[in-house]
Amino acid sequence: MKITQIFVAIAALSVLTISPAVYAADSVATVNGKPIKQTWVDYIMKDAQARGQKPNDGMKNAIINELVGSELAYQEAQKQGIDKLADYKINEELTQRKLLVNIFLADFMKKNPVTDADKKAAYEQYKKELGDKEYNARHILVKTETEANEILAQVKKGSDFAKLAKEKSLDPGSKEKGGDLGWFSPAGMVKPFSEAVTTLKKGEVTAAPVQTQFGWHVIKMIDTRATQVPTYDKVKDGLERTLQQRKLEKMMLGLKEKAKIDVTGVTDK
Repeated sequence: MKITQIFVAIAALSVLTISPAVYAADSVATVNGKPIKQTWVDYIMKDAQARGQKPNDGMKNAIINELVGSELAYQEAQKQGIDKLADYKINEELTQRKLLVNIFLADFMKKNPVTDADKKAAYEQYKKELGDKEYNARHILVKTETEANEILAQVKKGSDFAKLAKEKSLDPGSKEKGGDLGWFSPAGMVKPFSEAVTTLKKGEVTAAPVQTQFGWHVIKMIDTRATQVPTYDKVKDGLERTLQQRKLEKMMLGLKEKAKIDVTGVTDK
């Protein structure tokens, strides 16, 4: 178990209180008379196992040693009155809230898991959205229609498209590549751009600049090919994370719709 993971688990326990009645029955060590609880060790071991690690005596000993060190620092911090500082109190409140929320969200996902059927249905939808054709195009992005028309005129007179893209384009992702966007699905582009691309033949340039929310585009088709759909095994983990996020967002939206929320601290800019 990594030391950082042990510290995370120990931090999660820092909001708990210790009852003197259980000191003798539930401790693996004491520090200046204060117990290191067996339940703490069990919790951290369980957390490690949930992360795919195999509990063993070496891990247990490491956890106990870390808890002993943590207790020494904890006691010294109390002696210095750090637990009475305003920042500590605020941090403690926020930490408790975050811990409770994280446990709540984890419990929600445990009770509302993403099934194999969910992932396979999402995969079929994903393939449908990709379509049966991919495109490779170059583009030059500028701020105004006037500038786009000027560039288009130069292209029609035989100017090198890639050179113009390096000189003029505002798209940092493709500018240095001569405007080359690589292979993409129309579904991955904003609608005006994808609609324009799908009308072009190999080597053609848009007859007029195309406007999107990013600016004005001059587009040149390089080539097309049949869609290269990744296998289910390659995308299933990503699909699962996406579906989990959607479940959480839907649940949180439901809570928000049922709640009475009055926000008074937002400052208008």
